[in-house]
Amino acid sequence: MTPVPFYKYQATGNDFILIDNRDMIVKPSIALAQKLCDRKFGIGSDGLILIQKHDKSDFEMVFFNPDGSQSLCGNGSRCAVNFAHKLGLLDNKTTFLAYDGLHEAQILPNTEVRLKMSDVQNVSHLADGTFVDTGSPHLMVFTTEVLKHDVVEEGKLVRYNDTFKAKGINVNFVEIKDNNSIFVRTYERGVENETLSCGTGVTASALAATERGLISPVSVSTKGGNLSVEFEKNAATEFIEIFLIGPANEVFSGSIDID
Repeated sequence: MTPVPFYKYQATGNDFILIDNRDMIVKPSIALAQKLCDRKFGIGSDGLILIQKHDKSDFEMVFFNPDGSQSLCGNGSRCAVNFAHKLGLLDNKTTFLAYDGLHEAQILPNTEVRLKMSDVQNVSHLADGTFVDTGSPHLMVFTTEVLKHDVVEEGKLVRYNDTFKAKGINVNFVEIKDNNSIFVRTYERGVENETLSCGTGVTASALAATERGLISPVSVSTKGGNLSVEFEKNAATEFIEIFLIGPANEVFSGSIDID
């Protein structure tokens, strides 16, 4: 058994395990993610993040969902930036490699992280809702009284239907509010449950909400806290200069024995 230091971070209630893996003290694997993210027999989290060396950027962020699958994680990325800052890998600005390519980010004076997302080519409409891929696939269901929805059961019905069950999809329940704002609740694939917040889902929801008259920046409320999404729209279906802005904070640290 080897004791491995870890740090626990949360970003609007989306919680992650972060490990400084620049010296490859652990081998990234599905089994490792499943073990550490387990809320009964591990540390417990919505994902595992390994910070590793990269020759063309400040660091590489290797992200695993609790089931071991991989994708971009917006809230996790903001946590990774604050953790990399703690490790001395950056000042206030950074470029890092994630699942879907290089990303830029900035730590703002209020310690919130402004993360640049990849461009989004289109918003498409499917039978089950509005589809947007923000580094992870999301389906938006626009609704009212979103707090009254059974997000887990309703989300499962979409995530495991014949259209999506093979690859899975994240399902976002979105309510348009006053003052250019939305409230978002998310059923996350890989977690297979509702999370208090989802960064790629918040971003996808804000972009999809432009079809209902919202403009940049969109204020977003989640059960875990508040975020903001900025963007430009340079064509009828293309979004560029997309930024996800919100807090990312260390909660505690410790060590765990790994075989």
